[in-house]
Amino acid sequence: MTRVVRALGTHTLGLLELLGAMALLQLRITRALFPPRYDARETWRAFYKVGVKSYPIVIMTALFTGAIMVIQSGHFVAKSGATSFVGWAAGFAVLAEIGPILIGLMFSGRVGANNTAELGTMVVTEQVDALRALAIEPIHYLAVPRFLAMIVMLFLLTALGDLFALIGGAITADLMVDIPMKVFLRQVFDAQLLDEYLLGLLKGSFFGMAIAVVSCHYGLTVRGGATGVGRAVNAAVVAAAIAIFVADFFVGVVWTVLSK
Repeated sequence: MTRVVRALGTHTLGLLELLGAMALLQLRITRALFPPRYDARETWRAFYKVGVKSYPIVIMTALFTGAIMVIQSGHFVAKSGATSFVGWAAGFAVLAEIGPILIGLMFSGRVGANNTAELGTMVVTEQVDALRALAIEPIHYLAVPRFLAMIVMLFLLTALGDLFALIGGAITADLMVDIPMKVFLRQVFDAQLLDEYLLGLLKGSFFGMAIAVVSCHYGLTVRGGATGVGRAVNAAVVAAAIAIFVADFFVGVVWTVLSK
């Protein structure tokens, strides 16, 4: 029993230490933004790498997400004959919840893991130390551009994903549920899902922030050479997934409270 309590205490202290380190990193990044102190060229490169190279996988994820939502809702709606609710059900689920989460997880797996590996490799090969030797702050040069790029581009990718999710849902509804595409899209627009759409975009921004802080933290604190980089990437992917669900919960709660 004593060993269990001692192990639990050790894990709790480790978790608190991890959260504190990420909070300090977030504070340092925020301080670098006011006034802006970051490299513009590195920022634009991060925007291209994070956003432009991610849109194909986001589109594919969104198309199948919309299709799955229609299949799942259409199965139950067909039994009751209330086909007018298919567009509303699929649109509500995709715009407010499923779309942002799946896009965020795919973004984390691609961009977050890559960012951790890139920063970790720079730490292991002493490139970060070289930046400090040249009086270049790594947070300003490396972390802030990636932080901005992930927030902005995940916001835009969520908007793009919502569009293609509705397209995928409309195509699936026409082919498998016998609901014409025009009727499906009219159902979505008639449902007036603007609040859900805005909520999904807000979640995407917070997901980008969480992925950026987690991946930068694990990348900049790598220890143990190439093996340490692998461990950091694995830990970053897991932590980012947990952070996405935690952010989803709190953003949803705050949105609900403010909407009353």
